[in-house]
Amino acid sequence: MHGAVYRRGPDGLLRPDQEPPFDMAAYLARPLVARLATHRLAVQPVWYLWEDETFWVITGGWSRLPRRLAHSSSFTLVVDDCELATGRVRQVVAQGRGEITGFDVPRARRKLRRYLGPDEARWDPRFAPGGPGAADNRWARLVPDRLRVLDLSFRPAHPTEPCRGRAPDG
Repeated sequence: MHGAVYRRGPDGLLRPDQEPPFDMAAYLARPLVARLATHRLAVQPVWYLWEDETFWVITGGWSRLPRRLAHSSSFTLVVDDCELATGRVRQVVAQGRGEITGFDVPRARRKLRRYLGPDEARWDPRFAPGGPGAADNRWARLVPDRLRVLDLSFRPAHPTEPCRGRAPDG
């Protein structure tokens, strides 16, 4: 296992304690699903946008996330992927504070294009920035104080045999 820990410095920027095992920004630019945990270990899968050293998640009155962050602003967010055939396992674990902010349509378009593609006419109307319920949309602005960037890759089993190894621990 190889990893690096980023901490927010006095200048407000995240800095690693050593060379990270992979390009974190490129990894977080992929349309992966994150799992967001708030108080009482409430966990939910989310689509996110990583910009300005911040995770941005669309939320609104239809979600419990605004109430959870109002109760306690602490969060943990995990973005990871596992390719059993190659043994590649990468993980970013963020911990910090979150808040609900106003909605920024250009940012929403940048985020949603990653997950839904560039042609907005083909998007499900629920996701269209001007679609039904859009007036209720808000951002969960999740600012990490600490990031762990880990490469948990392993040597895969022979391609003709099932993987019998133990899952990598974090």
